[in-house]
Amino acid sequence: MNIPRSSFPRIVIIGGGFAGIALAKRLRNKKVQVVLLDKHNYHNFQPLMYQVATGGLEPDSIAYPIRKVVQEHKDFYFRLADVKEIDSINNKIIADIGELKYDYLVIATGSKTNFFGNKEMERNCMAMKTIPQSLNIRSLILENFEQALLTNDIDERHSLMNFVLVGGGPTGVELAGALAEMKKAILPKDYPDLDIRKMEINLIQSGDRILNTMSENASQKAEEFLIKLGVSVWKNVRVTGYDSRVVTTNSDLTFDSATVIWTAGVQGALVNGLNVHSLIARVDRIKVNAYNQVEGYDNIFAIGDIASMSLEEYPQGHPMMAQPAIQQGKHLSENLARLLDKKEMKPFVYKDKGSMATIGRNKAVVDLPHYHFSGVFAWYVWMFVHLFSLIGFKNKAVVFLNWVYNYVRFDREARLIIRPYKKKQIATFTTDEI
Repeated sequence: MNIPRSSFPRIVIIGGGFAGIALAKRLRNKKVQVVLLDKHNYHNFQPLMYQVATGGLEPDSIAYPIRKVVQEHKDFYFRLADVKEIDSINNKIIADIGELKYDYLVIATGSKTNFFGNKEMERNCMAMKTIPQSLNIRSLILENFEQALLTNDIDERHSLMNFVLVGGGPTGVELAGALAEMKKAILPKDYPDLDIRKMEINLIQSGDRILNTMSENASQKAEEFLIKLGVSVWKNVRVTGYDSRVVTTNSDLTFDSATVIWTAGVQGALVNGLNVHSLIARVDRIKVNAYNQVEGYDNIFAIGDIASMSLEEYPQGHPMMAQPAIQQGKHLSENLARLLDKKEMKPFVYKDKGSMATIGRNKAVVDLPHYHFSGVFAWYVWMFVHLFSLIGFKNKAVVFLNWVYNYVRFDREARLIIRPYKKKQIATFTTDEI
């Protein structure tokens, strides 16, 4: 990998997401050598990916070059790499670009879409965990309407204009709201020769309420907002299959749809090589102690979505969201410094700053530790928090100007088919064109 030797301990970070970037920033100019590895050369602001998928933002406004984040750090190196395995016996990682020794290893690989073992859903549904996947969804949505213009088959047109979102968490709710706003104000102008009123948006939730990690008041308000926007919310319904045309469920309910977007769950993005006793099955998260040390290892740490720190208030680990990842990254930087100074590390304490979701124009729900509110004010709070959290002044400015323009003109100018999307279907595995 052409990393020079150093007299300082080498800390290798796998992953440039919220946790990895937070840690890397805090290690600036410390007496360590830091090597950050990621499959992409940019940090992706995942909470706004649904806006890329629905034409509200261009992808470069929610992405930021990793090298620019760390370009002024001393003894810091970034490599574009896909880490394949961890060799904990020899203290090295094995990647597609070579091998690298470490003194301390931090796994911050984040999460990926969890299809819960349903290969048919994995093969035929759209996922939205990366920017390329968001662009695929954007292209497919627009291609569906272009195709709907050309067909005389009523059933086929219905399938092309029927969108099914599986999963009623924040991603599914926000995506449903964005599609509903497109139906209301944008698509009728773009496709005047189509009856856009026949477009359907179905949000399917296996539990008894959407946004089930938020308060009951937030769930109720979000559902009310979605129904007012014309979204059909189906609760206590579990999707069992999708053959690329018909969605089947655990009831008699079926949906004829050309587009099914899976937002029903995530699992850790594991790297091979760790002891199986350090892993949690099904969700693929790594067990860590109160210091984010991987169970069974002294010099390997895990932070963010991939890490599961079991506590009384969080028996399944902290929520797989940005705030726990950022806080763990910052805290680990302090503990690594203490470890190098041969001082006792401090346990991680999560400070819950609340959660929020937007359902569309002037509609959002916010849960703070002591306050719960919804509506216009919640929408402004949501916008401020997300703008503040973006990396880079230019990204903040571009997103803000886009939001102002979209609000005033009720428009989304990024509805472009830059690259047509086609699914490659193989017998047991599907690779989406990127």
